[in-house]
Amino acid sequence: MNEMAPSKDALMTCSDGRIRCFWPGEFPDYQRYHDEEWGVPVADDRRLFEKICLEGFQCGLSWLTILRKRENFRKAFDNFDFSRIALYDERDIERLMQDKGIVRHRGKIVSVINNARRALELVKEKGSLAAYFWSFEPGSDERPATVDYATLVANSKTATSVRISKDLKRRGWSFVGPTTIYAFMQAMGQVNDHIEGCYCRQHIEILRQAFIRPS
Repeated sequence: MNEMAPSKDALMTCSDGRIRCFWPGEFPDYQRYHDEEWGVPVADDRRLFEKICLEGFQCGLSWLTILRKRENFRKAFDNFDFSRIALYDERDIERLMQDKGIVRHRGKIVSVINNARRALELVKEKGSLAAYFWSFEPGSDERPATVDYATLVANSKTATSVRISKDLKRRGWSFVGPTTIYAFMQAMGQVNDHIEGCYCRQHIEILRQAFIRPS
């Protein structure tokens, strides 16, 4: 999650009495995303492709803006079925540029189409996007001993996100810089960056321990 704001411990006691990471504030939709999705391990290729595309769209914008447009994005991009998106042509680009429900940024739209084609190549080579991305999961020696506000600020990108970014760019992907990739790693559950004291942190740890890594 790239949206950082100064805070002593980066925790917030919300109106429902739960202690959360500070960034969802009191927005119910943002809280649901924080509680139910962020950091939950994902092995489904379509969901992974959606997450990396939406993180790309988020560049320069707030995640809440993207989250609130997510259903529009899904409708516009065939539910992020990259086998279908790979077939998009100039007519689809113009259609998407006229869609007021999404972020109408030509470069980012073209990037999704390009990345869909690269995703197909990656699946052919590695078997699945999940197998590829999870192969980069950082070991405990690469993770901080404690996740707090200072850790998150320092880790807007990491050695792992740099490695993934470089490899994706080598394969022809775009809008996959190391900061975007680290946000993707957080979102897909490759790392657990719920702050110590957040009521979700232990639940995510349990899910990660039970999760069967794709190979």
